[in-house]
Amino acid sequence: MSPTTTAQTSTGPGAAPAPRPVLAGIPAYVPKPPAPPAEGPSHRLFLNENPYPPLPSVAETLARAATEAHLYPTIQPERLTHALARRLDVPPAHLVTGPGSVGIYQQIGQALLEPGDEVVYAWTSFEAYPIVTRMAGAVPVEVPLAGGVHDLDAMAAAIGPRTRAVLLCEPNNPTGTAVGAARLERFLDRVPGDVLVVLDEAYFEFHRSPDAADGVALYRERPNLVTLRTFSKAYGLAGMRVGYAVAQAPIAEALRKCAVPCGVGRLAEEAALTALEVEGELLQRVERIVAERERTREALLGLGWEVLPSETNFLWLPAGRDAERVAAGWERRGLLVRAFPDEGLRVTVGTPEANDLLLTAAKETVPPAR
Repeated sequence: MSPTTTAQTSTGPGAAPAPRPVLAGIPAYVPKPPAPPAEGPSHRLFLNENPYPPLPSVAETLARAATEAHLYPTIQPERLTHALARRLDVPPAHLVTGPGSVGIYQQIGQALLEPGDEVVYAWTSFEAYPIVTRMAGAVPVEVPLAGGVHDLDAMAAAIGPRTRAVLLCEPNNPTGTAVGAARLERFLDRVPGDVLVVLDEAYFEFHRSPDAADGVALYRERPNLVTLRTFSKAYGLAGMRVGYAVAQAPIAEALRKCAVPCGVGRLAEEAALTALEVEGELLQRVERIVAERERTREALLGLGWEVLPSETNFLWLPAGRDAERVAAGWERRGLLVRAFPDEGLRVTVGTPEANDLLLTAAKETVPPAR
């Protein structure tokens, strides 16, 4: 073999396999950089976490389950699947579980998207959308929000012959806004039956509008609809990574085929099962968070800040070009919030103590010009 041929084959200890070219254009989740030392205790208000620790009953379950951490979980969490089926009144075959709803998004990309397919979604919305779309080799079609809300007419107009899926976050992350059941159903009626619609209801339990949509009710008559929910937010199990989808049997079966075996661990399944058993107690905490959300928003409005109406466990402040400046100042006070450059601030509703500190910081900060 000639030296030229040897160089072209890139053999030897210095060679390395090349990643797929499509990965070069995929945005990545970027960990939050370390903040400068705060003046007091830090409050994590940037990840939309539930501010309250697990209930004692859930903590006891985790302690017991930890003694079996050396054992593999089942391939799929069958006990949790059947518990959810009873809770939602759906067939077990219509349920898919995953390590958070993000895990199920990856299953959707593997099962239903081909290179060159188009995926329509609003922007700004859930950050996983461009990642999952590009990872599958599909083409993102981003439709700007209108006043922080999904522009459903524009999204419907963006659906074309190459559209394979529509991703819709209701209520929306990061703006907290919702379109409501009536507008959502009119939109779904306009989507062709061969186009998948993924309805992400991660914040379903925080939605208080009388017109709140219910994706589990909607999927029953819509074979192209997949509804996603999670135990991370209202149920306070973000660290356990348990999400689930409800879909008609053909789609659900395809998603299960792409699931990582044992993707929901033994401790996570036990914690989720107990959370379902004490759901009433957990939802009392949700009511406290909703009350704090409204109290904090009204106070911020009174201080001259623009704050969109929220149906989630966070607030969106359209701070525009001031977003990063304000976030940096608040971090020095121990308030870790999420800045979207040139757009706004997403602030998780925390404990009353954290929310009071936020209001103090907001009072001492000049609100961005509208």
